[in-house]
Amino acid sequence: MAKAPPERKARAEAGGFVDRALNAIETIGNRLPDPAILFLLLLVLTWIASAILAPIEFAEVDPRSGEPLRIANQLTGTALATFLVQLVPTFTGFAPLGVVLVALLGVGVAEKTGFINAGLKLILGRTSASLLTPMLILAAIVSHTAADAGYVLVIPLGGVIFYAAGRHPLAGISAAFAGVSGGFSANFIPSGIDPLLQGFTQQAAQILDAERMVNPLSNLGFTALSSLLVIGVGWYLTDRVIEPRLQDTPVDGDPAEMPKMDELNDADRRGFLAGVGAMVAGLLVLTLWALPEGSSLRDPDGSLSSFAAPLMGMMVPLIFLLFLIPGVVHGYVAGTVKTHRDIVKGMTAAMGTMAYYLVMAFFAAQFIAAFNNSNVGLLIALKGANFLRDLALPPQVTIVGIILLTSVVNIFVGSASAKWALLSSIFVPMLMGLGIAPELTQAAYRVGDSVTNIITPLMPYFPLVVVFCQRYVKSTGIGTVASLMLPYSVVLLVTWTLFLIVYWIVGLPLGIQGAYTYP
Repeated sequence: MAKAPPERKARAEAGGFVDRALNAIETIGNRLPDPAILFLLLLVLTWIASAILAPIEFAEVDPRSGEPLRIANQLTGTALATFLVQLVPTFTGFAPLGVVLVALLGVGVAEKTGFINAGLKLILGRTSASLLTPMLILAAIVSHTAADAGYVLVIPLGGVIFYAAGRHPLAGISAAFAGVSGGFSANFIPSGIDPLLQGFTQQAAQILDAERMVNPLSNLGFTALSSLLVIGVGWYLTDRVIEPRLQDTPVDGDPAEMPKMDELNDADRRGFLAGVGAMVAGLLVLTLWALPEGSSLRDPDGSLSSFAAPLMGMMVPLIFLLFLIPGVVHGYVAGTVKTHRDIVKGMTAAMGTMAYYLVMAFFAAQFIAAFNNSNVGLLIALKGANFLRDLALPPQVTIVGIILLTSVVNIFVGSASAKWALLSSIFVPMLMGLGIAPELTQAAYRVGDSVTNIITPLMPYFPLVVVFCQRYVKSTGIGTVASLMLPYSVVLLVTWTLFLIVYWIVGLPLGIQGAYTYP
């Protein structure tokens, strides 16, 4: 019997090692407590850490107040009383909760009436299974324009599309999650995150230079080309690493919760065309509403894309309406809806799948509130930033350090705006002193802020992704999702960092008025 060539044997051994490592991560991760209990334990640990650290005087300065940073003890009588008083408001005010529930009300109707299934059938009829991955990741990247809509729309659809195409649904969910969250800072289209980050960057730059301005689209060139990188990396990993690894994972979810993709009949086709017509009409009305310079959808400066613009604030309600109305129209035309009770049943079914998420969201909200109130997360961020500053490394190495530090902090502090509000006042002036422009520092931050979103259970939408996976594979846990997403996280961290360095060396435009050097 002929021996395998050394190169092939080495590749097989390397592949076997990676697979064994990911299996070990999945096993260890799934042995962790249930996500709800994990958040409860983290809440208790935060309380204990805050009590231990509160008496200590730290040298770090709180950038929000200019005063020395102090840890707030969360185990005092006053703090515990406040915690109990705010228990319900903390839960009901948990940002992802409303986004998820409201968006899924409309999506639930569109799915129950068959509108989404009809659309998927048409897509599948014109797209080979091998090209579903890049199309899905592209849709995930574009979804950034609509704030957090990708989490509640594109990610579950990834599972539906892959399952209907005869591919493993968890591979579809992983690809969509990688595009929505791992590639969060990649986009061809300007979104609300651009002016949000720019505001903090400009404010931080003016600590050193009162006249320094930063354009909201100063990273647009880099984020647009980064989209191609994210699509390429996600496509390769999904098809060559993730899906082969899932071959032995049986799909054992409840068939009632997994949409069936039958042939598109004439009634479905008529209903879908009517539904699309209703959606187009709605988009036309929205466009006519937004176009005038004095439109009520614009902010005081006339912008439609800033966070102050009502259009950005109504993205989730718009998703609700743009799926509810076409779903209802499709249902009545196709005959899948007889009365208004059928519509309510669709909404009820969508909410029924969220029961587990609601339990996790309750404990996640309490932990995140305590973590923020205690200043423990801020202390971790400032300690890391000051350590990097004291190293006085060359500019390129410093940029890599910013990316790595941000990616680590991102595991503990999920909000992009919250982190940058805290870190920009340190990173931006520090790197300006090294001759690095604020726009380049912001681009480095955006890379680090994206790549570890998909592996931290502390990211508010992570439990929701676990729920989406459990529809298909009942045994899915935190470890399952973390092991699926770890290859995306590591490869994106390495390739995206190298991409930024090469982008910088070549001198491609970062964006509009985006500079590399200061002054």
